[in-house]
Amino acid sequence: MTLRLTVPEQPSDEDRDAVIAPLRAYNIDRAGDPRTRPVAILLTDDAGQHVGGLWGKRSYDWMFIEFLAIPEAHRGADHGTALMRRAEELARAQDCIGIWLDTYSFQARGFYEKMGFSLCGEIADHPVGEKRFFLSKRL
Repeated sequence: MTLRLTVPEQPSDEDRDAVIAPLRAYNIDRAGDPRTRPVAILLTDDAGQHVGGLWGKRSYDWMFIEFLAIPEAHRGADHGTALMRRAEELARAQDCIGIWLDTYSFQARGFYEKMGFSLCGEIADHPVGEKRFFLSKRL
């Protein structure tokens, strides 16, 4: 069978699944089932509306924090600290050995470092003129 390259105009979930399936099979064969599961810690207002929070996943023995968002009107009230502490509690309860995340130079690197995270990588000019940082914390 001959393979060729194709580039879909609007990639679909099926296209993504076609890429992930052989990778997932390979990874499971080498490292076992990652037991991936989502993690959400929501900020909820008095009306019961979810207005921000933390979103991530646990995979293998680490938690990855994909998003942390606090509405501007509520910044500076230690919600970020509370979210991160709760994430650490969840990570420990799920037998994680660490947490990792990424942030940009115009976001919250200093905040994460105050929470005990260490720089483990960076990409310059992503976006151009800025940097993207990767941080981790062993539990």
